[in-house]
Amino acid sequence: MDALIKSLRPSKPSDLKPSEVKSPDVAPETRPAELDPAEFLAAAVRADLPRPSRAEAEHAVHTLLSYIGENPDREGLLDTPRRVVEAFDELYQGYHQCPAEVLDRTFGETAGYDDFVLVRDIEFTSQCEHHMMPFYGKAHIAYTPVERVVGLSKLARLTDIFARRLQTQEHLTAQIAAAIDEVLKPRGVAVLIEAEHTCMSVRGVAKHGAMTFTSRFTGMFRDNPAEQARFLSLVRGSNR
Repeated sequence: MDALIKSLRPSKPSDLKPSEVKSPDVAPETRPAELDPAEFLAAAVRADLPRPSRAEAEHAVHTLLSYIGENPDREGLLDTPRRVVEAFDELYQGYHQCPAEVLDRTFGETAGYDDFVLVRDIEFTSQCEHHMMPFYGKAHIAYTPVERVVGLSKLARLTDIFARRLQTQEHLTAQIAAAIDEVLKPRGVAVLIEAEHTCMSVRGVAKHGAMTFTSRFTGMFRDNPAEQARFLSLVRGSNR
């Protein structure tokens, strides 16, 4: 999809006119920092940038097997480099997909619907960018449409695109909210993610079952505590 992308980063102080520079005694704005649109509106892999060949990637896996003390030439490991690279192609396919295209098709037959739409319990698996170990859980996404809505499955697909990249949970949460906010232009977006991180449960402190929660609110959800509370109440539900 060809889209006009406007920079959402605040101007640098050197780019501002003297009259636009705030006085030091003015309290800073408390709204969340914006993301660069390149992070959530386009595929992350650029065709014009060089990438290692498949053979080079398989050789890297061969080296890692040797590093941990294995014999990469024994029968059980002969095909492991190939399998690992194939698994990477699947696990990180989100780098080759465009989030904006997923949200591009909308529907206008809503009979004047003016409340928020919530899709709860979207299961996902991602990879921690610090240790390249899985973290997995559920995403809960709501938005308040303006005249047009997007197919419900598209919110799940959007989550998968960002999850199929190296991530932090905080960044994943912010990207999902920013993409919906920018492409659909709703009155507000709410995203809550709950996940378990194997880099914390399997290694390190080894605290199995510890859950991490992150949230991001824009528009009416950010500005209206009552809407935040209603969203969280529906996410938790009486049966959870």
